[in-house]
Amino acid sequence: MENKIQELTEKIYAEGVEKGKAEAERLVAEAQAKAEAIVKEAQAKADAIAAAAAKSAEELNANTRSELKLYGAQAVGAIKSEAATIITDTVVKAAVKDAVGGDALKALIVDIVSRWSANEPLVISTAEAAELKAFFAAKAKGLLDKGVEIKQVNGVKTSISIAPADGSYKVNFGEGEFEAFFKSFLRPQMVELLFS
Repeated sequence: MENKIQELTEKIYAEGVEKGKAEAERLVAEAQAKAEAIVKEAQAKADAIAAAAAKSAEELNANTRSELKLYGAQAVGAIKSEAATIITDTVVKAAVKDAVGGDALKALIVDIVSRWSANEPLVISTAEAAELKAFFAAKAKGLLDKGVEIKQVNGVKTSISIAPADGSYKVNFGEGEFEAFFKSFLRPQMVELLFS
């Protein structure tokens, strides 16, 4: 009987061990499946985050390029406008000064004023317009040949010069002056992005 009890005990023990192993294997398989699902989910989230970051970087790059192009055009336009204003002011002042003593412009002004009437519009003929244009072009060229220095553009202090070079004119400015001038056209976020 003791033998049977021993056998029965061993059988129960073996069945318990076998059930324990089966349960352990099931739990390990279940844990591995859950771990794989968690890894797949984390990988999918990481891929989505990376794709969103890449898209955001592309949009930022495109926006930055387009804003820089716009601001660059605005900066060039402001410099051209300021140069034209300085040259025009200088030429007109010189022309008025010359008109007092210069015969050609004086005769043209006398002719224009003598034909001016309160009831009629003032008309400058083609020949007079061409002569006036040639006069101011020569004065502007003379001024540019001497060189022009721009100390302020749109209220921003700068040091830009226009000087003759190789039959045309060259605009000169230092990197610091250009950076300070260009920053005035950029939005604060763009300045921080580019210069920080």
